[in-house]
Amino acid sequence: MDGPSDFLKADPAEIPSAPTGAVTGTLYGVGMGPGDPDYLTVRAVRVLERAHHLVHFCKAGKRGNARTIADAVVRDAAREWPLPYPYTTELHPEDPAYVAALAAFYDEAATRLAEVLGAGRDVAILSEGDPFFYGSFMHLWRRLKDRFPVEVVPGVTGMSGCWTRANTPITWGDDVLTVLPATLPHATLVARLKTTDAAVVMKLGRHLPKVRAALAEAGLIGRAVYVERGTMAGESVTPLAEKPDDTAPYFSMVLVPGEGRRP
Repeated sequence: MDGPSDFLKADPAEIPSAPTGAVTGTLYGVGMGPGDPDYLTVRAVRVLERAHHLVHFCKAGKRGNARTIADAVVRDAAREWPLPYPYTTELHPEDPAYVAALAAFYDEAATRLAEVLGAGRDVAILSEGDPFFYGSFMHLWRRLKDRFPVEVVPGVTGMSGCWTRANTPITWGDDVLTVLPATLPHATLVARLKTTDAAVVMKLGRHLPKVRAALAEAGLIGRAVYVERGTMAGESVTPLAEKPDDTAPYFSMVLVPGEGRRP
């Protein structure tokens, strides 16, 4: 291939034959960290440099954030295979059409990956943050882990990057940390927030008004810190109570630091 192509549309004939002596390729789930390529691990860099193919999830027609992080390491686009989602925010995640489309998407991707791995080629799936933490990679891992060698390369999570750049220790002493998707119902958010010492609320986007209201009802709005694009260009950190609007991009979260034991 002369340049990046859609992984699901690539001609099987373009898959090179297995290297001499190879049985199957290895599937790598590579944690790309929170955004700043300086947070890539040494192991992640080594895999990015050596894998035959680099597959990254993205919105149709755009580069995924994980692939953008890899620009610091990857120089040859010929190894790149975008994997565009059929939907991103067009449908609600619980919509039957969304669920069916995503299942078919992961099934087809796993089938194509199996062809490539079976040809003896190593494939690295680029994953924002850590592959096993709300990662799309997990859906491919579940479909392929019993058929091919797999190595998961852990990465710095987005929340770790955010509380570090916000200069906000998240837990003290025996504090219990709860991680919440903003997609949860308001009542569930309130109930969870009321019973934890510290919290991270992820996947904000259009759910920020609901999260703000839940934090206020739980009595935590005064401790909440809003972090937008943590470790990335355009990073912004502000107390949530001082944020003047309810807009939030996908790469944003709210931190509620604990107040536990401090000798």
